[in-house]
Amino acid sequence: MTGNTKPVTVPEKQPLILGNQTFKSVTDKISGIVEAKTPKEWYLAFAIAFFGMLLLLGSIGFLVWDGVGIWGLNNPVAWGWAIVNFVFWVGIGHAGTLISAILFLFRQKWRTSINRFAEAMTIFAVICALMFPGIHIGRIWLIYYFFPVPNQMGMWPNFRSPLLWDFFAVGTYFTVSLLFWYTGMIPDLATFRDRAKTRARKIIFGIMSLGWRGGNRQWQHYELAYLVLAGLSTPLVLSVHSVVSTDFATSLVPGWHTTIFPPYFVAGAIFSGFAMVMTLAIIARRFYGLEHFITTQHFDKMAKIMLLTGSIVGYAYATEFFIAWYSGSDYEGFTFINRAFGPYAWAYWIMITCNVIVPQFFWSGKLRRNIAFLFVASILVNVGMWFERFVIVVSSLSRDYLPSSWDYYSPTFWDIITFIGSFGLFFTFFLLFLRFLPMISMSEVKAILPQADPHNSEGHE
Repeated sequence: MTGNTKPVTVPEKQPLILGNQTFKSVTDKISGIVEAKTPKEWYLAFAIAFFGMLLLLGSIGFLVWDGVGIWGLNNPVAWGWAIVNFVFWVGIGHAGTLISAILFLFRQKWRTSINRFAEAMTIFAVICALMFPGIHIGRIWLIYYFFPVPNQMGMWPNFRSPLLWDFFAVGTYFTVSLLFWYTGMIPDLATFRDRAKTRARKIIFGIMSLGWRGGNRQWQHYELAYLVLAGLSTPLVLSVHSVVSTDFATSLVPGWHTTIFPPYFVAGAIFSGFAMVMTLAIIARRFYGLEHFITTQHFDKMAKIMLLTGSIVGYAYATEFFIAWYSGSDYEGFTFINRAFGPYAWAYWIMITCNVIVPQFFWSGKLRRNIAFLFVASILVNVGMWFERFVIVVSSLSRDYLPSSWDYYSPTFWDIITFIGSFGLFFTFFLLFLRFLPMISMSEVKAILPQADPHNSEGHE
């Protein structure tokens, strides 16, 4: 009986890093991106991004000079594209900390190839986000009202205001994310220092690497600091967008006054953040020839997370309609019918298409590994997530309790230029990061190679 049974063969698991990489080949490949001559394509991309940043600075300058009247704000819609863009960019910054901190705590090795530029993306996205509340107040010289300090009239800010807690949440998130990003780079910066061929590079990277020599005690302190920062970052992933959502949920505006906003916003933030990571990873992978480091396995796992968070977002959309009906409030019911069939129905159905329908294609394993499809899908997801914030802000404000106050909101030229310019600011920072700092964590990639396993029977290099 047993002689006729065939042995069960277990398929070998595909390694996360392809190409039979060694410690030396990993160092040479990642360091070579920074040490090589700057490609012409990089200059072209940087020129476009820098021009976009100049447009942003010009639009902000004109805003300070002329006031928020240059935007499309009207009497009912006092929150326009500025707040939409703020929530959008804060959401973009969520995936970096989740990939780095939460997946690190859960010992997910696949994060190692994408965590570095995801962390950088977080920093730059939060910078873009913080800009919008500052310019939205119109009178920028009164920006100190954001800060928890007494003003010149001896009055303390209202600590019950969610707008003030935005400052605490986003400021803390930025600070911890910056420390987490920089701490993780220290061993790689020391590698750049040791490989430097010019005195200037040796001094700069020597200062930035903080005297790293790679000793046993240094590694112990490094791993402990990294673990502590990961533990601090993890609750911030949940708290930051929860606090941002209370800007809406604590109001009495129909469509905003709901307790579902915190988990709904957090899921949407992770959803949009992973979409941006995927978009940037596909571009960097193709441009720098990183197919052996950022493999289809990485995209497959990111697509699964996007499928999960996209399904949560879709469920939240349905729940909102149910709550509006179940509440028995005529105002709530009208608000959601108005979103789907009113003057902004075009924006609502773009949101549904991009955020609910597109992620369902990720049930297919072939499509999760199809780079061209993933690139298009990741862009569509972020288009849909921007429209989600637009629908939430504009559709509720444009038609609230008093029909006599209803009005249609349309962005102006300056709204559009400011939004486009924020992408210029983001990509200016991101391109500088790609050019001068290690975009993939060499030390963490080496740690998952077979050579790093002390029980590996193969030869070590």
